[in-house]
Amino acid sequence: MWLLDCYVFGYKCAKLPMKQLNLWMIVATLAVNSGGCAAHNGVSKKQNIPKQERPVVKDATREELLDKYNAFASSMKSLSATVELKTTAGSKYSGLIQEYHEVKAFLLAARPANVRMVGQAPVIGKTIFDMASDGKEFRVWLPTKNKFLAGEVALERNSDKPLENLRPQHLLDALLWPEIRKAETVLLEEFNDEDSRFYVLTVLRGGYSTEIFRKIWFDRADLNVVRLQSYGPKGLLLSDVRFSDWQPLTDSSAGLPTAAIGPQAFPRALRIDRPHDDYRLDLQVSKIDLNLNLNADRFELMQPANSDLVRVNTAADSKQPGRDSHP
Repeated sequence: MWLLDCYVFGYKCAKLPMKQLNLWMIVATLAVNSGGCAAHNGVSKKQNIPKQERPVVKDATREELLDKYNAFASSMKSLSATVELKTTAGSKYSGLIQEYHEVKAFLLAARPANVRMVGQAPVIGKTIFDMASDGKEFRVWLPTKNKFLAGEVALERNSDKPLENLRPQHLLDALLWPEIRKAETVLLEEFNDEDSRFYVLTVLRGGYSTEIFRKIWFDRADLNVVRLQSYGPKGLLLSDVRFSDWQPLTDSSAGLPTAAIGPQAFPRALRIDRPHDDYRLDLQVSKIDLNLNLNADRFELMQPANSDLVRVNTAADSKQPGRDSHP
C-alpha cells in the first residue's frame, strides 16, 4: 500500500509545472528522510514497560523517614570494620588529581567521638597512615613522611598537600550518624532524575539567620539512606557521603540477625567527599562488627620517637623534632 501511494504521488508530480515540481520534490525528500511518505510518518514513539521491569517507588511521610533515620543512628554505638580504602587527592579545580593505591584499613569508631583508622599496604602490611581523634584533638601519623600531625578538631587548617588534610573525625559522621532532635526544623521534598526517585530531609540551623545544616537522601526504591550532606556557615558543603550496597547484618558470635542489638543492615560501599579539603575516600567494607565493647586504649595514638611533630592550627604550622610522645 505504501509503494502504491508513493507511485501515485510520483505520477502526479510528473504532470506539475517545473516550479511546483521543485517544491514537491523538496517535500518528497523530507518525507523519505523521515521514513516514508509524509502521510505515513509517525510523530511519536511508544514504549511499553512490562510490569515486572517497572521500578518500585515507596511512599513515606516526613515522620516515618525521621523515625527510620533516628532508629539507625541511635542503635549504632560502636563499629569495628575491615575495609579496602582508595584515596583520591585533588580535583579538576586544583589542577591535579592523584589516585593512591588501594590499601587495607582497619577502622574503629565509638560514641561519643572516638575514631581510629590504620591503613596498611597490601601484602607486606606496612603502615601507610595511622590516625585517631577523640572529638577534641586529632592525631595523624604518616610514616613515609616521618610526620606526626596534631591539632584541635575545631582549628583545622587546610594544607596545600591534600593528603595531609585527612582527618579521622571526617569519618565519624559518616559512620555514627548524629540523631535529629525534635526541636530541629526539618523540611521534606522529593527529587527525581532519569534513574531514581528520592526523598530529601533538610535539617536547618537557626541563629541569626537560618541556614542548611544537613541533608539526608532516601532512595524511594527501598527507603535506605543513600546520601548525607553536611554544611557549614554560609552554605559551605563540608562533606558529601554516599552509601550503597546495603546488606543484612548478623551477630558474628551467634550468626543471628542483629534486630535486638543494633541495625539490621549496613552499607558495604561508602564514598566520602571533602570538597574543600580536596580529597575523597572510597571504602569497600569486607568485614564489620557493631556495638562491641571497645577499650579506650585502642583509640590512643602516641607520637613515635624521632618523628617530626607538626602542630596544625590557624597560623603557620610549627614543626618540632620528636622529643616526647605526648604532643
